[in-house]
Amino acid sequence: MKKILVAVKRVVDHNVRIRVRPDGSGVETDNVRLSMNPFDKHAVEAAVQLVEAKAAEEIVIVSIGPRGATDVILTALAMGAHRGLLLEAEERLETLTVAKLLAAVAKEEQPDLVLLGKQAVDDDSNHVGQMLAGLLDWPQATFASGLKTSPEGIQVSREVDFGRADYALPLPAVVTADLRLNTPRNAALPMVMKARQKPLAVRSTAELGIDLRPRLAIERVSSPPERPEGRAVVDVRELAKIIVEAQAEAEVG
Repeated sequence: MKKILVAVKRVVDHNVRIRVRPDGSGVETDNVRLSMNPFDKHAVEAAVQLVEAKAAEEIVIVSIGPRGATDVILTALAMGAHRGLLLEAEERLETLTVAKLLAAVAKEEQPDLVLLGKQAVDDDSNHVGQMLAGLLDWPQATFASGLKTSPEGIQVSREVDFGRADYALPLPAVVTADLRLNTPRNAALPMVMKARQKPLAVRSTAELGIDLRPRLAIERVSSPPERPEGRAVVDVRELAKIIVEAQAEAEVG
């Protein structure tokens, strides 16, 4: 394996309390801390580990978003990636559009493996990896909790309801990372400084000739209803009684 392409997304930091805009048009992102999507960080770590094991030679990081999204690319470069690419786009892009842009980059870069998080925490769509594999007509493995190379390609482990499932994939392939895949490293300050010296190209999405027009319209975004206050019970018997009464009321209703 020579080249790994890793897609990363800039999202509201997972430690920040999400707030919906007053007009209901979406989630508030102004003056809010943004960082790399947590699942994508596991994908970057997996790629770096493959390079450290001499199973791959180069890691290319790609992100799609505004110019400020270069900060998540720099984070990946500090973790050990070799070069980055930002496809600059100010507008909100749908998952199919993102997959088409990534497919165009993959056709240019010709990687042996594409890694990305299983989903982005800002919309939880869990679409892009599967769509990308479909557009490229490559084999795919999703929700990877284990990844290693083999003479035939790669082997991916995935946690399922009955335990663990192992899959063998020929290359090139698309793999999406679960949180259980690894523990991402924290880049030391010297690595962060060196990351700024690594190649980072910025291109316009218009160069790839992909139609960016949305096909879906978001009518309104709202916060989930507040949970009702809990009720303390004395023992299991009282809890069982409450459950029985609630079930009886639900059946009557």
